[in-house]
Amino acid sequence: MRFPSTIRRPIFLIGLLSICLCGTARGGGSLADYERADHLEALTRNRVFRFRVQPHWFDQDNQFWYRVDTAWGGHEYYVVDAVAGTRQLAFDGDAVAQDLSEATGKKVAAVAPDPISFSDSDQFVHFQALGRMWRYDRAAKTLTEQTDRHPIPPATTTTEPSAEEPTRERKSPTRFDPVSPDGQWQAASDNGNLVIRSRKTHARIVLSTNGTSGDGYDGQFLWAPDSAKLVALWTRDGDHRQVYLVQSSPPDQVQPKLLSYEYLKPGDQIPITKPHLFDLAARKEIPVSDELFPNPWAVERWQWDQDSSRFTFLYNQRGHQVLRIISVDAATGRAAAVVDEHSSTFLDYAGKLFYRYVERSGEMIWMSERDGWNHLYLYDARTGRVKNQITRGRWVVRGVDRVDEPNRQIWFRAGGIYPDQDPYYVHYCRANFDGTGLVVLTAGNGAHSIQYSPRRRFIIDTYSRVDMPPVNELRRVSDGKLIAPLESADFAPLLKTGWKPPEPFVAKGRDGTTDIYGVIFRPTNFDPSIKYPVVEDIYAGPQDSFVPKEFSRFHPEQSVAELGFIVVKIDGMGTSNRSKAFQDVCWKNIGDAGFPDRILWMKAAAKKFPYMDLTRVGLYGTSAGGQSALRALEAFNDIYSVAIADCGCHDNRMDKIWWNELWMGWPIGPEYARQSNVTNASAMKGKLLLIVAELDHNVDPASSMQVVNALIAADKDFDLLVIPNADHGQDGAYGRRRRQDFLVRNLLGVEPRHL
Repeated sequence: MRFPSTIRRPIFLIGLLSICLCGTARGGGSLADYERADHLEALTRNRVFRFRVQPHWFDQDNQFWYRVDTAWGGHEYYVVDAVAGTRQLAFDGDAVAQDLSEATGKKVAAVAPDPISFSDSDQFVHFQALGRMWRYDRAAKTLTEQTDRHPIPPATTTTEPSAEEPTRERKSPTRFDPVSPDGQWQAASDNGNLVIRSRKTHARIVLSTNGTSGDGYDGQFLWAPDSAKLVALWTRDGDHRQVYLVQSSPPDQVQPKLLSYEYLKPGDQIPITKPHLFDLAARKEIPVSDELFPNPWAVERWQWDQDSSRFTFLYNQRGHQVLRIISVDAATGRAAAVVDEHSSTFLDYAGKLFYRYVERSGEMIWMSERDGWNHLYLYDARTGRVKNQITRGRWVVRGVDRVDEPNRQIWFRAGGIYPDQDPYYVHYCRANFDGTGLVVLTAGNGAHSIQYSPRRRFIIDTYSRVDMPPVNELRRVSDGKLIAPLESADFAPLLKTGWKPPEPFVAKGRDGTTDIYGVIFRPTNFDPSIKYPVVEDIYAGPQDSFVPKEFSRFHPEQSVAELGFIVVKIDGMGTSNRSKAFQDVCWKNIGDAGFPDRILWMKAAAKKFPYMDLTRVGLYGTSAGGQSALRALEAFNDIYSVAIADCGCHDNRMDKIWWNELWMGWPIGPEYARQSNVTNASAMKGKLLLIVAELDHNVDPASSMQVVNALIAADKDFDLLVIPNADHGQDGAYGRRRRQDFLVRNLLGVEPRHL
């Protein structure tokens, strides 16, 4: 009997918990498997408690209080003395309930009011109960009604109040402004030429005559602080490539629409911007040689020195193998390199570019991978001399949080700083400008996030792993020492649903020495006596790492596992957040996608867990992950036999310019064609589902359609799903179901059985 959908869902939810708990395992792809996969996110919601501490600090930065959720709608309040390291309940709910009963003549059960607030100290708690306002004296343990009925004072939430946002600029960068600092002059672009006008007399001075509406001064002006000199940016126009889309099924009309957007691709001519320096008193240009910035991908971060003696800017050379901080002498126009960074592969400006001027000392902090690991260096900002390396070791700086100029300290995030932990776990650190005094503020074996007290004397450190819920600790900033444990998450209710944590797994990569990290997801009705096909969720973009490190009660990969698969996610070589050599594997080699490491990792996992069936391996991915998914069937089809490629950038010549030229190089070389999924379509073996978003603004949809054309020419069978009106990766519930069905049908060998 088939119940109506309005009845089916409640019936299912009633029975789902017993299905999860019973542990009955089948071959996969059954109606129950689909039901479990579809409802897992809802089933696991609100099943983890005591996992968050949000501090409300009292004045003087010595104490704070916080609220913590307990199981099934309850909550508690605690007061913490950060100096003494003590933690106490804010009040006894039973005692307060008794006081309320006596004060009102009504029987009151245990009290856990919400919200509450404190006065300026921890002595008085304010809350509302029974429609009246109350004040509880924690010292005297007395309750009084607030007859003035003032509202509860607002809680003061202070999370990193004095921390600066990560920045790559000076503290007070000079802004582009057409008006001179003294207010006397205004610069303008007139048909590409530079014109200045006296704001007092309105006299007009033309400083150039060779501009056009396409090539010329683009309206960006940088005045010297003394208003005597002016930097005007000249831009030579580049290509204006358009990508055209046909919206087949617009919601507002019957007929299709033709849409377009500007989208440069590798090898296109880009706009070229260079600085020109003008002396207002002499009414002339001071020539600036572009020998140090001949072919800019970008020139940015413009800044005049406060004494108007020079200006500086960041030069990123096309091809991304040269980064320079260039200074230009205001009197002579002489250009010099303050920082001159080179790489034989690439400089990861998208993820590892940081610099900060230290005005008062004439220094600069610069990030570099020159010793093979991402670290920080201190420069003399006038001479370009490296004064010292601030951080060093076989670990990486993951980001800078704060530069404390008065105390000459830098606060940053690090990965791999504890050799015995997963190198992707983020820890928080502080070091002196001269490289001494390194303090690691966090210690627990997991991925960390922190909250500072208002005066940065203490931190609330929260850390977790994919297989361990959050732990919250109070730590001292001066030395990173533990003051007191606060909360360890309660996830017993989550475990009762049948939930199983992903399992981290480590194996050696292609070189036999480098550790490769990943996680394994198993179905909640897992049975080790059954052989499970293996499915990889792949994304191998060089710009980051992608294996989850923090605890989550729900990972999308788990829904795939529920259908009867072992699902894995792996960070192979060529991805980021490890050594420079680790990431360099991707250089002109995107098609590698870390597959040699991924395959070795899976073989090592299958050796330990023999229920992983490596004769049935599939994978799915979106964008660069879609590119890798199809690549697996072209170049690694001795292992992978089923692939789902969603919105893939299948040919790097067809994709966005910045991402591909950064990793694949410029000028366009033969490696672009060699690694194209279009070029290699005839080598494809296995079952392939291509998904294309009709209105993709990230990856040109023609990239997938050119694969289709090549597969047809090679007489290859494949499935194609085009999603009308969808943008990049937006295939929705229908696309998700089609992906699930494709894996079930082709790896489990059964016809999907879902509602």
